[in-house]
Amino acid sequence: MKTKILLLTMALLFSLNIKAQGIPVYDNTSFLSFVKQLIESGKQTSNLMKTVKFLKTQKENFEKVNDVIKQLKAVQEINRDNQRLIDIVNEDLRDILNSPYIKPDEITRISNSFNSIIDTSLNNLDYIDQILSSDYMKMTDAERATILKDKELQTKEMVAEITKKTERYRDIISFRKMQDKVNNRETGY
Repeated sequence: MKTKILLLTMALLFSLNIKAQGIPVYDNTSFLSFVKQLIESGKQTSNLMKTVKFLKTQKENFEKVNDVIKQLKAVQEINRDNQRLIDIVNEDLRDILNSPYIKPDEITRISNSFNSIIDTSLNNLDYIDQILSSDYMKMTDAERATILKDKELQTKEMVAEITKKTERYRDIISFRKMQDKVNNRETGY
């Protein structure tokens, strides 16, 4: 009978779903290992942050170098175009002005036309020198590169303009030469 009562009591206790509260057990070894992992991940995060800062700095340096290279290329192209302008003026203008088919009043107009282009070119070079050498214009390298590209386009336009004028004056000389031959031909038939 004692066994039956004991069995009934146990069945009753299990059917009531009573939970016992106890003292939580901590595993000190796993806790210490967890703390070590947290410290290590903190160090790795710190190193990653330093790496990110370094990479951002390197990216900025790369962009600065890239802008400087763009500026250098633009300046080289401007100098090349200005040299072409000077060569055209030195060679072609002399031939045009020494031609017997150019009238004296045209010589002044032609000279002034070419001089204005050369003056504009020299002013552009002075402006470029000022942009590149002085710090009073607070500009970024990208802004300088943009201005240099604009000046490069202007120089190319000046080369095209002076080339077109040279061709036009050569055509005028050619036409007048042909006209002279027609007007002064011998009529012996």
